[in-house]
Amino acid sequence: MARQLPECNAGYRERDFWEARYRLEGAAVPGEWFGGLERFRGLLEAEVKPGDCILVLGCGNSALSYDLFQLGYTNITSIDYSVACITSMKNRYAHCPGLHWAVMDARTLTFTDESFDVVLEKGTLDSLMVEERDPWNVSDEATQVLDKVLMEVSRVLRPGGRFISITFAQPHFRKRHYAQGAYGWSVRHATYGNGFHYFFYVMVKGEELSPSDLALGQSLHLRPRSPSPVCFLQDSDGENYLSTIEL
Repeated sequence: MARQLPECNAGYRERDFWEARYRLEGAAVPGEWFGGLERFRGLLEAEVKPGDCILVLGCGNSALSYDLFQLGYTNITSIDYSVACITSMKNRYAHCPGLHWAVMDARTLTFTDESFDVVLEKGTLDSLMVEERDPWNVSDEATQVLDKVLMEVSRVLRPGGRFISITFAQPHFRKRHYAQGAYGWSVRHATYGNGFHYFFYVMVKGEELSPSDLALGQSLHLRPRSPSPVCFLQDSDGENYLSTIEL
């Protein structure tokens, strides 16, 4: 079945689009942006322990939570703001007692402070930036939306906890958003993929930013002159917007 696509990229930011898409697709055929778990399993297992309490943001109908459960991670809470999505995922994985599901917006998490050892997102933050066209000058609106999510992530992470963000956004574009002193974490990254590389960011709560990362984060609040346009090559992930935005 062909996946439902929005009329324009901005549709990826709309709850109604996702509600309609998940009512149509359900959870039977997982949707995986940036590849399934096996493509970055080694990176993930180096950061996450089986006993960790894990939160997955914007889970969609990805099989990531279930795949982690199969590997022995048995305390996973997955959230999405689509009621249809969470209903389908609850039904499909009802046989997995360690998987928990909740309808929730990543910008306004209802969990108490320091609830999780790991917060994980794969493509959720990218979907919030689909209308951005200049990767060197991100709009105030997009910056504020990301900040809301990241402040919430920092709040629910325990000291020493890790926030893992999987994205196609290159460090010179995305890292400055993560390298904000207010979040109280360090930032590092690795890559995976053949040909086109995806990026695996790890933020550790309680560790200090390096001086260079702190300076990079401060540059987010400046208005630099845009250099020449950047062109990216993209492999076939099946989502049109992935090859057209540059963040």
